[in-house]
Amino acid sequence: MTTSTALHIETALTDAQLLERFRSTFDRIAEGALDRETVRRVPIEEARWLGELGFGALRVPRELGGFGVSLRQLFGLFVELGAAESNLVQALRVHFRFTEDRLRERDTERGQLWLQRIAEGAIVGNASSEREGNIRGRTNTTLRADGDTFLLNGTKYYSTGGLYADYVSVAVVTDEGERVTAVVRSDAPGVQLLDDYTGFGQRTSGSGTTVLTDVVVSPEDIIRQEQVLAGQLAGLQLTHLATIAGIVRAAVDETAGFVRRRRRSYSQASADLPREDPQVQQVIGRVDAVAHALKQIVLGAADELDSAVDARYALRVAEPAARTEDAEAAVREAELTAELGSYRAQSSVIDLALRATAEIFEVGGASALDESLHLDRHWRNVRTLSSHNPVIYRERAIGDFVLNGTEPVNVPSVGEAPGLAEVSDQDAVVAAATR
Repeated sequence: MTTSTALHIETALTDAQLLERFRSTFDRIAEGALDRETVRRVPIEEARWLGELGFGALRVPRELGGFGVSLRQLFGLFVELGAAESNLVQALRVHFRFTEDRLRERDTERGQLWLQRIAEGAIVGNASSEREGNIRGRTNTTLRADGDTFLLNGTKYYSTGGLYADYVSVAVVTDEGERVTAVVRSDAPGVQLLDDYTGFGQRTSGSGTTVLTDVVVSPEDIIRQEQVLAGQLAGLQLTHLATIAGIVRAAVDETAGFVRRRRRSYSQASADLPREDPQVQQVIGRVDAVAHALKQIVLGAADELDSAVDARYALRVAEPAARTEDAEAAVREAELTAELGSYRAQSSVIDLALRATAEIFEVGGASALDESLHLDRHWRNVRTLSSHNPVIYRERAIGDFVLNGTEPVNVPSVGEAPGLAEVSDQDAVVAAATR
């Protein structure tokens, strides 16, 4: 879906200017949200509308053809887009993670090459997760040498955004045990993208299966993974939280519209019209306050991440004499603050959002359950996004840090526990336990 969108922005845009550029398109996207939910239509066309405005290049520096926005501005726009179509924010989540990785190396030829591609409209999707495999071991996806190139084979699940993308970033472990990312064209021979995601929420996020069969990969398209530092994963989590904040905003606005139109009430009600009933007003007021608070929580965490990202790059390009142990320690402290900030935001945002998207049904009785309204999609979507990186582990990590000073483990992988990877059935478990 590449669209030539290279921009020539001379000065930084304000929040108001950014909203002026995108809001009418957000509104246009929102108009079709209920229809898409009804027929489960993936909003590919709507993604193109955003591409034509350069949305994917928001973080690309202005001198390379992008907008050069801050992370706070980016997540503010994610909240707005999340209210219009939460599936699109999730679909673009890995694109912005990939962009951020290249932004950290924008002083290199590779970093500048990819940032320019993104400025011209390229979108990058994801193919990382597998149903089987050890948490820290090999992937079942393989990358083997074939002359001057490599061949990529395997099956990936939860490939969010692949249907929208021009490129797919594939996580793979080489024969030498090295974790790398292989970047391939989404339309390359041997790449098959399936819309077979079966979750009850975020149904059109393009989170289905990717099948890779002898996909040719050039050496220059293999990216060695550097050490994952505190703060690098915070952006991924905050994207979900910004999306959730947008979902709650949409839930409140749609429910308020439903109440304004509603004529039916109850004999116990305090007013003839629901919109004039003090108890109904209280419910709407409470969930509206939650929607506002969630946005502020996300933006506050984004401020911390901005500081950490800027500090890391400043140290990277500093004169050798300035790259001292103390300077490194200061940057790591900022990154840890950002990482913990995203954990704390996750705990607060998810709890408040799940309650708010359930509480909206208190204002309408059985009428609010009408399928034509699809008010249930807001809770389903929040619940789905909340299931990524389960909050129980985040809260435990916060507690361990507060009590013991233990820093969170930054290992972005999911799979079978090492001790269970080779166990095929319960008998084997019992046998192993009795040796």
